[in-house]
Amino acid sequence: MKVGVIVYGKDKPGIICEVSGILAKHGLNIIDIEQNVVHDFFIMFLVAEKESFNGNVFKELKDIEKKIDVKIDYTILEEKKRKEKNLYVLTVIGEDRVGLVHSITLILYQLGINIEKMSLIARDKLITIEFLIDLSENEELLKKRLKEEIENEGLDLVVQPYEIFKKNKRLIVFDMDSTLIDAEVINELAKVAGVEKEVKELTDKAMRGEIEFKEALKERVKLLEGLPVEVLEKIYSEIKLTEGAKELIKSLKESGYKVALVSGGFTYFTNKLKEELGLDYAYGNELEIKNGKLTGRIKGKIIDAEEKAKIIEELAKKEGIKKENIVAVGDGANDKIMIKNAGLGIAFNAKKALKEVADGTLSKNHLIGLAALLGLMRK
Repeated sequence: MKVGVIVYGKDKPGIICEVSGILAKHGLNIIDIEQNVVHDFFIMFLVAEKESFNGNVFKELKDIEKKIDVKIDYTILEEKKRKEKNLYVLTVIGEDRVGLVHSITLILYQLGINIEKMSLIARDKLITIEFLIDLSENEELLKKRLKEEIENEGLDLVVQPYEIFKKNKRLIVFDMDSTLIDAEVINELAKVAGVEKEVKELTDKAMRGEIEFKEALKERVKLLEGLPVEVLEKIYSEIKLTEGAKELIKSLKESGYKVALVSGGFTYFTNKLKEELGLDYAYGNELEIKNGKLTGRIKGKIIDAEEKAKIIEELAKKEGIKKENIVAVGDGANDKIMIKNAGLGIAFNAKKALKEVADGTLSKNHLIGLAALLGLMRK
């Protein structure tokens, strides 16, 4: 026989000791337990079992309510045949507001999804809610509907298989333009060169996946021929990091992550960001410079989507890190392969083509939410 026991009240030392002591006295073995303190409020759920037991255990549990100033409820649990579950972790990130929990749980209820467990982390106005859910039936359809419904509420979400979620992530890879920095560097260079419109059109097509990245990059760089190298320094000095980026990188490094920047942008900027943020690795395309001016060409191999994926594989091998322990964050079609191949792929302020292959999405002002998603705020 199994019994479920709930204990709740004002937190104080000795509550668990008193309750577990009575169960032990009557020969009940605790087989599951979860306890937490929220704003000085103690709550504990436990399941205990014994072949048979009498009502004395429950009488003694009720008798100690006054002694330790808590409420204790219990119920005999029915023995049911255990159904195989397909567990996923759903993480929802957004601006805090009244009724937010109800909005999300209503969506889950309407989709027929059972919540196994739930927790919430608040950081200023940003809130992260984590649900353990069972998707035993219609898995792909439900994941698609979840993304649609929750995004319609103006919220970001990430859906991960529980087995992947449990694995510690050790390497995180970021794109640069419009991800770690709030700019597209090549567009900024184009403004100075007076070819902004032409370059932006090519950039947008490449981001949407309408033109091959390599070809688009060559054509854009060609338009920058003759630009003085001093312009690069000026643009870097004016570039702003994405909100929360510095704080996020600091938390990642303190938690033992290897942090890499793998960009289709330019090494002049990736190298400076590596130094400024203390990154472990930085990769980009090298602009050819002669006599203090851009030649309109790129030196060496171009980093496109396939090359990004190869670099990440090499980094993982070098660091002894498995695929499931890698997080990838990017915003455009050039990030598609690395997002798809990572253990956790995040589409940041991204186009539809990238969202479709990602495990989840983050909006432009929610980058710091990645810290909660990875459990850094719990450490």
